Amino acid sequence: MIKLGCCGFPIARKRYYRQFKAVEIQKTFYQPPKPETAQRWREEAPEDFEFTLKAWQLITHPPQSSTYRRAKVEILPSKRENYGYFRPTDEVFDAWEKTGRIAQALKAKLIIFQCPASFKPTPENIGNMEDFFTKAERGGLLFGWEPRGKWKSQEIEGLCRSLDLLHIVDPFKSKVVYGSIHYFRLHGRGGYRYKYSPEELLQLREWAKERPTWVMFNNVYMFDDALRFSQILKG
Repeated sequence: MIKLGCCGFPIARKRYYRQFKAVEIQKTFYQPPKPETAQRWREEAPEDFEFTLKAWQLITHPPQSSTYRRAKVEILPSKRENYGYFRPTDEVFDAWEKTGRIAQALKAKLIIFQCPASFKPTPENIGNMEDFFTKAERGGLLFGWEPRGKWKSQEIEGLCRSLDLLHIVDPFKSKVVYGSIHYFRLHGRGGYRYKYSPEELLQLREWAKERPTWVMFNNVYMFDDALRFSQILKG
């Protein structure tokens, strides 16, 4: 079974709901909306529509990340080392609690933890991951991890296996090394302004046939590419 959608709403939500059956919420990464807002999105969507979401960047990214400009969070200089990289701090677990509340309001099934390339396979970072994912209350949610940077396949597989994580990839850049479900995030080959060719979409279909798969486009042409891929799946 293939679940298709975009990373964020590239068009008005009501129109989007008529075209696709899933969406990955991006706003939760930058600055989570109010739970009431998320609940309204859930109520206005069709009953069979599915939400996934990115975990708040305060969990995964340090304050020096450029994406913090959109976080709208005041961070004291003395507290900067308490954020990101799954650090076992009150700040990180508070960010997880807020992320979890949004997931609950959306009745989401899966949360994506996307790490920056600066998150490297050091003993400290691995220990932080083990601590975080052991303590984080899942409530039936699937957790997916999208590592970036210099991680070896065996390191990724070992952590995903021991911590019960789906390995999330862009299939045109990396191979999945662990998970009974595939979750593909298509960022564009060489950059976000990339438009996928018919041949690439046909290849994507073959990869997606291997097991239950989420296919989520995250490039500038995400809406058009997702529509074209939908036609390929139908045809």
